Amino acid sequence: MQYGLFTDKGLPESQFGYRCPNYNPMPSGKKNVVVLGCSHTYGVGHDDDTHWVAHLSKHNTKRLRYWNLGQPGASADLIVRILYGTEQTIYPSIIIVCWPLWSRREKLLSQPKNLTSGDELLKMENDDTDKNNFLMNVFHVEKFAQKNKCKTFHCFADESYQEHIKGLNVLEDYTIKNCWPYWNKFEQRVRHPEPSYAADGEHYGEPHHKRFAELFVSYFGKKLK
Repeated sequence: MQYGLFTDKGLPESQFGYRCPNYNPMPSGKKNVVVLGCSHTYGVGHDDDTHWVAHLSKHNTKRLRYWNLGQPGASADLIVRILYGTEQTIYPSIIIVCWPLWSRREKLLSQPKNLTSGDELLKMENDDTDKNNFLMNVFHVEKFAQKNKCKTFHCFADESYQEHIKGLNVLEDYTIKNCWPYWNKFEQRVRHPEPSYAADGEHYGEPHHKRFAELFVSYFGKKLK
């Protein structure tokens, strides 16, 4: 089914591509895990094995196959549009969303465009519309999961909106941004007072991503099967 830029059988076109194998033909024998998010999930500035999805993808590999569908600059709107496209292609059993800042929107112009809060086209948006747009997209994810009998897990890249989606599987307190640096007397002998950055000097580096994946598995590992 396809209407305009929405389809249930094919991922939206992307100038960046998708950081995962080709789904056509789809390999068999494992449950498919789709991981959705923005540049932090895509892994901008990272090698193929240093972003958080790469670390997460080492968990329960006998049963699970992971598909990193993160996109640089993605809004919650685009995340849901990508998810729709997996229904008849990747056939997910598990959906993981690492939500970006809720002030972003996707405008479906002649070419789809993801906008940040400072864009002129978003000058009428405010905290209430940001919150409700986010919750609308959470609803779409959960409704998709209900229809397709998927498990869902939610986490956050920069800012956490966990208080708005209580009752779901949410990684509480930690985001990719705030999970590192931290102090652990068994792992660190020297305090690290500054964030670590990826090769582009803007996105967070592997210490953030590695610990975030470890926290995610610590919270949800028993359910990821």
